[in-house]
This record gives sequence, structure tokens and C-alpha cells, in this order.
Amino acid sequence: MSEPTTPAGNWTSQPTPPVFNAPWSVLALIGVLVAVHAALAVLGDGWQSVALEWLALIPSRFADRTAYVYGSQYWSLLTYMALHGDWMHLLFNCLWLLVFGTPVARYLGSARFFALCLIAGLVGGLASLTLHWGQEIFVIGASGAISGLLAAAIPIMYGKRVPGGARPLRFGELIANSRALMFTAIWLGLTLVSGATGWTGNGFVAESGIAWEAHIGGFIGGLAGFYALARRAVRDH
Repeated sequence: MSEPTTPAGNWTSQPTPPVFNAPWSVLALIGVLVAVHAALAVLGDGWQSVALEWLALIPSRFADRTAYVYGSQYWSLLTYMALHGDWMHLLFNCLWLLVFGTPVARYLGSARFFALCLIAGLVGGLASLTLHWGQEIFVIGASGAISGLLAAAIPIMYGKRVPGGARPLRFGELIANSRALMFTAIWLGLTLVSGATGWTGNGFVAESGIAWEAHIGGFIGGLAGFYALARRAVRDH
């Protein structure tokens, strides 16, 4: 007689595996980000300028469609995540992607992991666009999506212990969990400090600043996306 298995992404108990046993989807995403940055570094300034024009999120092109490649104002809401200002910018993002993307990808599965990255990155891009509408700035970096993965990792990291493993916190349990709230508060504080000091994250190329609003937007999008993508029958054990 066969025994039923637990599909990835539901809300039943699962043992917690090692964090750094990274799923292929996380490693593949890191590989793509590194490959894009390395290719542009080798190709030189000309191709880097083309990449910015075609792929970076530039709020001014939503107000003036004749200034840039038509259509890029829409796809750049996602493609801005593929570009990074320098190797340090990329290194930090890949590190946090490895740390927070691993538990999320393992729990949701590859397809929903990629979907969550896109959702968080899109919401982060929209947040930057809203607060900088019409401005001539270049927003780049995957930190909006990574902030969304961090948000999605919180209910997993502080999950409720049940026989045989743990399950993610429900939203009501999350906002009542003091440790999860403290972690979120520390992250928010670091995000605001990074925005004020020019630390790592999404960047404004022209100003060399930090798009903190993309981080916060990505966090909100990632948390909402996680609960939508992981929504199955919720049972106490």
C-alpha cells in the first residue's frame, strides 16, 4: 500500500532542511544575474548604455514616450532587476538571494518561486515609479524582488512547529509573532538607513542613491504574493 506524499507549497508540516542546500532555481537565478553583469562588463560602455536605455526603469519615459524606445517603459518594470551598478551591488544581492530565496524556493517550488520574484519586483518597480514619476533617473537592481523573498521567508523561518516539522505562519499569526515583527522592524530600519547613506540595494544610476521605495514595495508584494501562491487548505495538527 502506498503512502500519500506532501506536495510542495501546501500548508501541511514539512521538516526544515539546511538553508544553504540551495535549490536549482535559486542558483539558476544567481547565474543569470552574474552572466548579465559579466557580459556587459566585457562588452564595455557602449553596450552598458544600450542596456540602460532598453532595460532600466526610467520614470521619465512614462511621461515622454518619444524620449526612449517605445514599449520599454512597460517591460522595464521587470527587466530593471537584471542590471546592477557594480560587482559589489551584484554580490550583496546574490548573497541575500541565496539566503532568503532558498527556503522560499524549497517551500513553494520552482515555478511559484519565479512567479513570486516577478510579483515582488513588479510591485517594487511600481513603487519607485509612483514616487519618482517623470524623473530622469535610472532604477536598477534585483533588491525589490529580494526584499519580497525576505518577506516570504519570514513566515517560513518563524513557522509554527507541528508534529513532523513546521508550517508557515498564517498572516494573523505573523502579525502577532514578536520575533517576526522584530525581524521586520530591523529590516525596515536598515532599509531606511541604506536609503539615506547610499548603501547597497536597488540603485539610481544618475544619483548613486538607493531606491528604498523599491525595497518596501517589493517586501509588500512578496508577502502578499507568498500568501496567494502558498494558499491551500490550512489545518492545525
